[in-house]
Amino acid sequence: MKKSANLMDRANQVIPGGVNSPVRAFKSVGGNPIFFASGNGAYMCDVDGKRYIDYVGSWGPLILGHNHTAVIAAIQTQLQKGLTFGAPSPLEVDMAELVTQLMPSIEMVRMVSSGTEATMSAIRLARGFTGKNKILKFDACYHGHNDSLLVKAGSGILTLGLASCVGVSATVAQETLVLPYNDLAAVQQVFAQYGDDIAAIIVEPIAANNNLILPQAGFLTGLRALCDKYNSVLIFDEVISGFRVALGGAQELYNIKADLTCLGKIIGGGLPVGAFGGRKDIMEMLAPIGPVYQAGTLSGNPIAMSAGIATLKQLHKPGVYQQLLQATQRVTQILKQGAEQNNIEIETNELSGLFGFSFKNDPNNKIFNQFFHLMLQHGVYLAPSAFEAGFVSLAHDADVLEETELAVKQCFAELQHTVRAISV
Repeated sequence: MKKSANLMDRANQVIPGGVNSPVRAFKSVGGNPIFFASGNGAYMCDVDGKRYIDYVGSWGPLILGHNHTAVIAAIQTQLQKGLTFGAPSPLEVDMAELVTQLMPSIEMVRMVSSGTEATMSAIRLARGFTGKNKILKFDACYHGHNDSLLVKAGSGILTLGLASCVGVSATVAQETLVLPYNDLAAVQQVFAQYGDDIAAIIVEPIAANNNLILPQAGFLTGLRALCDKYNSVLIFDEVISGFRVALGGAQELYNIKADLTCLGKIIGGGLPVGAFGGRKDIMEMLAPIGPVYQAGTLSGNPIAMSAGIATLKQLHKPGVYQQLLQATQRVTQILKQGAEQNNIEIETNELSGLFGFSFKNDPNNKIFNQFFHLMLQHGVYLAPSAFEAGFVSLAHDADVLEETELAVKQCFAELQHTVRAISV
């Protein structure tokens, strides 16, 4: 990894921490991040020429795999017409129509350039619509890096071991109420006390930024009922789950409608895109027809729209999500079998295209960190954090899964010594 090491030395001189997003750093697992040069299908190649099976998928958007022919063709077609206009283009309308068709709870949608921008805008809109101030979120759920949501956030914040973020004022933090995920009784108590001033609940319907936590029966429907009772806005952050766990996202999977939904990742097909949308009466509060201001120079960028539309069209094909679910189930099966064969205890969760795993009796993640590096050595790239979910794409076919299984077996066999040493 000589070239990666050299690049990291250079990056440290001009980029804080050498990375442009903290989750790319190897701070929690140790060592230096790998610099990648190319990707194709289920694989990535680093700058030193080593190939890896990719279970990060650029943190979610590459549900079709790297360099998918339909996505690349759509981008190339649009490239010949222009990169950006700073004015409306037909592709924005095409994308909006497609999103509202696939997610019935979204009657109108506004395109933005990131998931963080989507959640930030949705919260401002909820406050403007209700005239209330407080936001309720859940401990260890990550909704981007805007100030009001970096209070007990998950994902990168957990990875770095920070309870909150320096630079977020106490005044902002006081307007954010934080409760444990899946604890409906706690939510009911807080609404009884503050309900008249709670503008919105924002929640990952599938918590995928603290490993992978599924909602307990009745939790999401309970949130829906409380928002209805207290005239608060229910915001589903489906930046990760949207179009990944089902064509209609978690809302289709759990048969529940949010008032506002935040999207990202997949609707950009690998390019920077976000969106938020929902009920028409709420969305019509947005400028230029309403008093809640939101804007973005590159929102609805035609290159990004072309990539996202091409991706969604591929996902609309019959059998796609069944194929994705089977591949994901096979990944967790491989992990469980590898662990059992070597007397190592793990827990796993999975949904279509998403999986999580954790080692029992591993409070400091020493076992995970060792496993992560072993998998790297055997050519499998996992998220460099025990708190991140894994991503499976449609490119993870039988051959890729067979290669994964071989690597997992070898890694667990080597991991036995670490587990014994930690347990002694």
